[in-house]
Amino acid sequence: MNKLKALFVISLLKLLSRLSIKNAQAFGAFIGRLLWLGDSKLTRVTKKNIEICFPELSGEQQQALIKASLQETGKVFTELGAVWEWPTDKTLALIHHVEGKQYFDEAFARERGVIVLAPHHGNWELVGLYLSTLRPMAALYKPPKIPELEAYMSMVRGRHGSQLVPTDKRGVIRLFSILREQGMVGILPDQVPGGSGGVFAPFFGVPANTMKLVSRLVQKTGCEVVSLCAIRRPNGGGFDMVFRKADPEIYSDDVEVSVAALNRSVEACIRDNPEQYQWEYKRFKGARKDGLWLYKDINE
Repeated sequence: MNKLKALFVISLLKLLSRLSIKNAQAFGAFIGRLLWLGDSKLTRVTKKNIEICFPELSGEQQQALIKASLQETGKVFTELGAVWEWPTDKTLALIHHVEGKQYFDEAFARERGVIVLAPHHGNWELVGLYLSTLRPMAALYKPPKIPELEAYMSMVRGRHGSQLVPTDKRGVIRLFSILREQGMVGILPDQVPGGSGGVFAPFFGVPANTMKLVSRLVQKTGCEVVSLCAIRRPNGGGFDMVFRKADPEIYSDDVEVSVAALNRSVEACIRDNPEQYQWEYKRFKGARKDGLWLYKDINE
């Protein structure tokens, strides 16, 4: 059954690759509107996240943001045909402007390793492709839920020589080594860590289980941290790459201070285009507010 699922997904991505980016995004927005009209789990998670992160918005404004977020997340999937299947030059031609790249270049000029934070904002798969064409890169890699997709995903993500480092002890040790050698590591900083890998720190004012890994890597290797997002332009107009410096307290020796700064760094990426963040993810899993589990009314 998994082989059939994998074949279906790969075939669908190849079909999506035949679309222009404008038509692919229109299809993704259509999927998002269908989710909006139905009472899907994704819709309910999005609603909960936006309600707790943007209490200053009116009910009408929150609803508009929920709908827009579902449409933007639909585009992330339908854009995969272009990002994974198009020739690299054709895909990179979708990038129309790069902002803040001096922060990235200056860190390497100081002969430091660099962590690039790539939150689930805009099109993070395009971020990975773009970075891999700048310098050799290592990225933490979590196997897909359908094992038969692993070979395909490893091939498309690593086609420019990126190292895909497993999310285990050996993989983490490899990241320390790469950064000490003044290399580049890409990390998705807004995933809920397992076990003892995280501490609770504010994210949009709400406690969220947040990874300690970035803070540990910074403390042990003296590397620098920047963030990068591929922000979608309107009407199928491609993407803008936006680099930012991380919040300076990310370099604190106090892990809790550093982790809080990590979340602020992610927030800074999101606030200009909040609809392009993946609010469909249970970012506050395991967290409470006013004594209640945040997702208690949403089926796991």
